[in-house]
Amino acid sequence: MAKPKKKLPAKPVKKKSLARRVSNLLATLFVSLGVIWAVMFLTLAPEMPDTSSLWRVKKSPGVTVLAADGSVLAQRGAFNSVMVGVAEMPPHLPRAIIATEDRRFYGHFGMDIIGFFRAMVANIRAGGVVQGGSTITQQLAKNLFLTPERTLLRKVRELMLALWLEARLSKDEILTLYMNRVYLGAGAYGVEAASQRYFGKSARRVTVPEAALLAGLLKAPSRYAPTNNIKRSRARAAVVLRNMVAAGYLSEKKAAAARRAPAKLAHRSQTSGVRYFADWVQERLPGLVGNRDDDLIVLSTLRPRLQRFAEGTLARTLKRNGKKRNVGQGALIAIGPDGAVRAMVGGRSYAKSQFNRAVQAKRQPGSAFKPFVYLAALEAGFDPSDVFKDSPVTVEGWKPRNFTKKYQGNVTLSGALAKSINTVAVKVAERVGRNNVIATAQRMGITSPMAAHPTLALGASEVTLLELTSAYAPFANGGFGIVPHGILEVRTRAGKVLYRRGGSSLGRVIQPGDLKNMNAMLQEAVRIGTGRAARLGDRVSAGKTGTSQKYRDGWFIGYTADLIAGIWLGNDNDAPTRKVTGGQLPASLWKDFMRKASTGVPARAIPSAGSAIATLSPNAAQTDSAGEGNIDFKRFIDGLAGMLSDISRQPASGSSKRDKELEQENSD
Repeated sequence: MAKPKKKLPAKPVKKKSLARRVSNLLATLFVSLGVIWAVMFLTLAPEMPDTSSLWRVKKSPGVTVLAADGSVLAQRGAFNSVMVGVAEMPPHLPRAIIATEDRRFYGHFGMDIIGFFRAMVANIRAGGVVQGGSTITQQLAKNLFLTPERTLLRKVRELMLALWLEARLSKDEILTLYMNRVYLGAGAYGVEAASQRYFGKSARRVTVPEAALLAGLLKAPSRYAPTNNIKRSRARAAVVLRNMVAAGYLSEKKAAAARRAPAKLAHRSQTSGVRYFADWVQERLPGLVGNRDDDLIVLSTLRPRLQRFAEGTLARTLKRNGKKRNVGQGALIAIGPDGAVRAMVGGRSYAKSQFNRAVQAKRQPGSAFKPFVYLAALEAGFDPSDVFKDSPVTVEGWKPRNFTKKYQGNVTLSGALAKSINTVAVKVAERVGRNNVIATAQRMGITSPMAAHPTLALGASEVTLLELTSAYAPFANGGFGIVPHGILEVRTRAGKVLYRRGGSSLGRVIQPGDLKNMNAMLQEAVRIGTGRAARLGDRVSAGKTGTSQKYRDGWFIGYTADLIAGIWLGNDNDAPTRKVTGGQLPASLWKDFMRKASTGVPARAIPSAGSAIATLSPNAAQTDSAGEGNIDFKRFIDGLAGMLSDISRQPASGSSKRDKELEQENSD
């Protein structure tokens, strides 16, 4: 009998090490990603574009701005005609852009994986988009070949095109293309155009502070453009300088020197105040016709005669009273009943400061805000003859005081508005509800943020002069909402119409009965109230004064049946004036301007109700606000009647110290 074979012991099973398993997992993952990428590339990749035109310079279009009568207001030529290579620029210019936009530009393959995941984590934590993960190459691909739509498909195609560009061009070529094509505000495309526009010299000669300012524009060109807000652009440039230090491109000593001597705008030979309006119009263009290479002709709403009156009146007021009353700056804006901007002066000297105080500066309007409080009261069922007691009042620990520091006892609502009594305005706002006051102001045209604080009634929330003046327009035009606009038509030099203003209306925002009462109350404010200095004799006028705390800002917003005009006087640094109130210099300035503007215009009653101002008759338009005729209505009537928006509101400013000041004893 055979002896049974002895069973051999089983071979031990070797366990894979953790490192081996991780390695296999990663290999599988990369293979899978490769397959997914290949499928996506085959199915989603756009047709690879022709590269023959890549090095053709994107020209900043020449823009000719015409007045409403067809005369030339301003001409802006195409700044750049040649492409400036990275090697031709001072090193700090491309370094400023790389340090801020894509610090690993020379190390990635078109996609910055580290930057992408960092941005993704930051966005997840913030619950929204706070960081972008696009590289310079991706941004160039988007600018060259894609539309600005924000979709996942476009993002995938952007990445594919970026990899395609990286495979065909050197890093310096990519950077050159990017820097010569990117939009940098004020109608300028590329660093050469922007340098000429802002500094009056080639990008080949920009300094470190100037390079930092240009690089800072990439985040939001219109918002940070120095022609819009030089303080904001310099603050952004300081961020760029810190980025350059962190990237090792600049020493802290040189960065500190650049912060001490920030970039300055070039002085322009043409100092006319109309340049404020031309800048404002040019900023509106991309939103209406897109970013075009064509030379453009823009038919605007501005009337040269009114503009001359506005500039001259403001200049004389500041020359006579500026020094003795400590008033360093002022602004004036005039609009027609349909919202067409007829005159705009953004400061006393465009050559010294391109900051447009008519549309960019946000200030406390003081009592010029009160009409919205009283309109809300009328809409809640109150009557102008209703009596309130002018007496001390405390709201949430705050005790507002009257401008005169005296109390008059029982007064009607109409009398309280005419005499600008603070205690009554606060009591009315509390009875009506602050949120209702805010809703009324917003419906009239106030778009800046308003806090539902007790000081709301006395104009503690900041607004722009254009915004506040526009919100008075429904009082003057029969009760219809308007959007302030400066562009009627845009066409190419070849005559192709790219934009023409339509004739839609924003609709009624005040009911006829409330409008009749408000007009009567605001006429009283001019006839016997704080606005007496603005009286126009036999011509019916209405309006309201405003003075912010410590006499920092003086306002007068007023209107006739043909024109609404707003005045602001104050100082850029928020310094108090020497007791300038809205009923003094601003009201007198308004009167001088309106007297000249109304010459030749028949006096009319302010409409208490009317039909929608969707269409102006030829006769009405020919005499609108200035008595100027000779307008080609077949060409311009659609624009003159327009109600659609061509205005880009400035982003909301942050909270200021003045919003927190509760005394308001100097608010008239």
